[in-house]
Amino acid sequence: MKFGFDIDDTLINLREHAFHLYNRKLGKQVDIALFRELKRLEIHELFGLTDEQGHQLWNSLMEEIYFTDCPAFEGAVDFVNQLAKDGHSIFYITSRPKQYCLKTRWWLKERGFPVIDHQFYCGMKDREKAEIIRKLELDVYFDDKPAVLETLKGANTKVYMKDQSYNKQLHFPRVYNWKAFQLEKWNLQQN
Repeated sequence: MKFGFDIDDTLINLREHAFHLYNRKLGKQVDIALFRELKRLEIHELFGLTDEQGHQLWNSLMEEIYFTDCPAFEGAVDFVNQLAKDGHSIFYITSRPKQYCLKTRWWLKERGFPVIDHQFYCGMKDREKAEIIRKLELDVYFDDKPAVLETLKGANTKVYMKDQSYNKQLHFPRVYNWKAFQLEKWNLQQN
């Protein structure tokens, strides 16, 4: 089978990593409970920033956010490696900016994710992900972002959503925890 994965906030805990970085950089102590209730993808409002200020801060810290010690969600590396070990094809499809594609691929490999260079797609707009997913004829795809997930309704691909505070309104099967989700993957193979 062909499995596709978004990276940020699907396999790795990028927003929470950025949240902690913002607290340090801005000299704040915003409570993590507020972050976990946030209904928006963007985190800047927790720090009293406008959309424009938040966009500027994110862009100024992007390299640090992407390539420092951002953790994978528990069980994510094992889950993807088990799929690869079982003979499935693994594709990564990320909207990260083009200038970060090579470094992102290297970063994933360094963290233990199985990456085959020609099965790594990067640098597209969110809406273009659905086109790539359809063209690849993925059997299963995982993402967190409402804008992407909505474009996949009615696709032949089985879509799973990594549960986040900002996607509660969507109705897709959810991944709450990669470690627990490992049991479900066997059901996928039999269907």
